[in-house]
Amino acid sequence: MRAFVHETPAPSQNPPIHMDYDVIVVGGGMSGICAAMASARQGARTALIQDRSVYGGNASSEMRMHISGASCHWGKKNVSETGILMELLLENKYLNDNYNYSIWDGVLWSRVHDCENLDSYMNTVMDRVVSDGSRIQSIQCYQMSTEKRYEMTAQIYIDCTGHGTLGYFAGAEYRIGREASAEFGEKDAPVKPDGETMGNTIYFVANDTGHPVKFVKPDWAYTFDETDFIHRYHGDIVVFHNADDVVVLPADYDYENSNELVEKYDVQSGYWWIELGGDWDDIISQSEDIRYELYKCVYGVWDHIKNGGEHGAENYELVWVGNLPGIRESRRLVGDYMLTEHDILSNGEPEDGVAYGGWPMDEHTAAGFRAKGQISSKVRSFEGIYGIPYGCYCSKNITNMMMAGRDISASKLAMGSTRVMGTCAVGGEAAGTAAAMAVKTGCTPREFGQKHIQELRQELLKNDCYIPGCRNTDPKDMARSAKIAATSEKPGFEAAKVASGVSRTVGGESNLWCSDGIGPEGETLTLRLAETAEISQIRLTFDPDLSDERCISVSKAFIDKELKGVAPTLVKDFTVELAKDGQAVWSASVTENHQRLVIVDLPKPAEADTVRIRVTATNGTADVRIYEVRIY
Repeated sequence: MRAFVHETPAPSQNPPIHMDYDVIVVGGGMSGICAAMASARQGARTALIQDRSVYGGNASSEMRMHISGASCHWGKKNVSETGILMELLLENKYLNDNYNYSIWDGVLWSRVHDCENLDSYMNTVMDRVVSDGSRIQSIQCYQMSTEKRYEMTAQIYIDCTGHGTLGYFAGAEYRIGREASAEFGEKDAPVKPDGETMGNTIYFVANDTGHPVKFVKPDWAYTFDETDFIHRYHGDIVVFHNADDVVVLPADYDYENSNELVEKYDVQSGYWWIELGGDWDDIISQSEDIRYELYKCVYGVWDHIKNGGEHGAENYELVWVGNLPGIRESRRLVGDYMLTEHDILSNGEPEDGVAYGGWPMDEHTAAGFRAKGQISSKVRSFEGIYGIPYGCYCSKNITNMMMAGRDISASKLAMGSTRVMGTCAVGGEAAGTAAAMAVKTGCTPREFGQKHIQELRQELLKNDCYIPGCRNTDPKDMARSAKIAATSEKPGFEAAKVASGVSRTVGGESNLWCSDGIGPEGETLTLRLAETAEISQIRLTFDPDLSDERCISVSKAFIDKELKGVAPTLVKDFTVELAKDGQAVWSASVTENHQRLVIVDLPKPAEADTVRIRVTATNGTADVRIYEVRIY
């Protein structure tokens, strides 16, 4: 019998597959997804490198953390992140109202996979970077599932790795740990700098079976008693954070109408405070050891909840334990600008702002769960939101690299606010948009910011991103000079609001057209142009209620608080009609809409002097709500 032997070619005989792009994004968490999609939608040939088999990072099925942002979970009104992140969340709400994490993974995958100009590389680890310390020449990646190695080149690279791995390999300047108060004059920084960070957490999920279920602790799991849980609540209670402590609230506390940063804990899911690694020698190189320790802690915590006293868990069964920790903090890459506590507390509106945040500057105890008896987190709350300058997303010393996510240029204190995924996502969209536009203009990221920052800001607004203090001044938008009327309108919500230049409620200004009910023929918004023009696109921004939450979560408290189904305030069925000299020249209808930003493209430009939007149904409300209309 003849034997067949497969001989693997030596590396020199099997060179890497070379791929060339305009923009390469490394890291497929929420910031990486938004960066890559934004870049590709600008027409740049883009690659997204993700080392896992799912997208979403901490928000994926592997870790199952809900996406926090500027709204502080119902705590701050009208500040939810929009743009690509809102698009993804609304799509998931439409397809996945029961919050199945497998479907959520599919929503993220499909949006990336179907994005024109975007190549997706999953299960692909970037392990080599060729750089001279000032510019990246190429990266190499190994795709584990196909056993292929790639050499990739791009004009601009974006580090969305979380750890700042791309920048670290390239020789970018970075920081880990806390700065001294004297460096930036931050009042809440320590006197002396140190290497302390926030730690890593593994989540778990338990279900109520309706009957008693026993739990036998594995022999490798730790054993805890009630003294290990001081300031770490683990029963059916409601708590809120203030700057100094965690305060228990009475069972009948009206947390739904509270302005505090409120969290309701139950034994179904938890807990963020099962946290380790912030005081270890190296939170990156020791990450596997930290993971093993967390695994032992999670099962020990569950054993205590089940077998260590009355915690309301008799009928609960442990159904899922994460094997991959959620990571809060490690390297921060130094950029052209470093965000500090001052920027946040002043609610800054920088002239080069491209994103925003509003989450408290929280600082978890470095020792985490092992800080026995200590308060688990200092939460430094503040009113309002703050803008994030463009320079926070551009590497200080790597000229063709940007960054987005928790590794942007921020002090330790500021990073406590910018690190949450909602803020990371809108920063990712800003960075991806900027990178693609910079490639078009032949600029480095820094040069692009110096020459074209207002163009970038206007492009972000056009794509439904929000920038504090910035409004639509796009000279190509014909709606800005149109005469606007509606079949009905409520006081303070007049039809002309759709061209106010701001597409959300800010302060006491609604910036919203709201009809006075819906008539039998629907409600019509009419925009008469200053002159007849060729129209190729109409962009409509609807109202999903930017004070509400719609993020997927394992927390029953979150799920119970969120509305079921599509946001009732969103327009559902409508028709866009173009007319010239009183005669219709083109129309298109949209039904079953569940998105905030809807772009209606004409198959070919049409001459018109009037645009009419007739809404015949909403997803629940008795009036029509539109924030913005743009005409191109």
